Amino acid sequence: MKKGLMLLTLVLGAFTSFAQADDAAIKQALQQKIGATQIDILPSPIAGLQTVLTEGGVLYVSSDGKHILQGPLYDISGPMPVNATSELLGPILSKRLEALKDEMIVYKAPQEKYSVTVFTDITCGYCTKLHKEIKGYNDLGITVRYLAFPRQGPDSDAEKQMTSIWCAPNRMEAFDDAIAGKAIKPATCDINLRRHYELGTLFGIQGTPAIVVDGATVLSGYSAPSDLKATLDAYAAHKSSGAVK
Repeated sequence: MKKGLMLLTLVLGAFTSFAQADDAAIKQALQQKIGATQIDILPSPIAGLQTVLTEGGVLYVSSDGKHILQGPLYDISGPMPVNATSELLGPILSKRLEALKDEMIVYKAPQEKYSVTVFTDITCGYCTKLHKEIKGYNDLGITVRYLAFPRQGPDSDAEKQMTSIWCAPNRMEAFDDAIAGKAIKPATCDINLRRHYELGTLFGIQGTPAIVVDGATVLSGYSAPSDLKATLDAYAAHKSSGAVK
């Protein structure tokens, strides 16, 4: 019995060391080859690959750190393709999203039924259209929470303008004024919108507006209040049926 226990302990120890060695190889390769600094390594559904979260998005990396795949991974074993990347990262991204809740600009519905998070860019025409209809969303019970996603990336003019909005004494007023075309008063604070942008990248967002539902599912592009309400109703019914975990 003791010999069996010792053998099991040795096997588990060797497996752990092997996994740690793989992780170390991946981190070293990504740091040296692509300059990644934020590296979180997770399992993947495919043997020999690891899921890696970086500031530049989600990657799939071979265990020796020599090969990289980028983009969503789909499971086609069932009747319909399923985005395995979203299923795997959903809880993690939802947690990271909520970690930024104090930095969101929130337009709360008086009688809230749903809450969505919108990655926005004040230079985006459809983002402007969405916000000009904010009352319509709120009247239908949809709370809208904004995070910044400057499409031209961090350190762009849009990012600098949005930093002033997020650092304003009254963010909602500053955001409303910017959407209305009024001049943005320069302001600074310790909020770093790069965190918003990097999170949006992990969600796979490439354009705005991008509407995050239930902390994980992303709806790309503008959706009118009534259309979004219908989508949210359908999603809620689908989830309550057990089809969405």
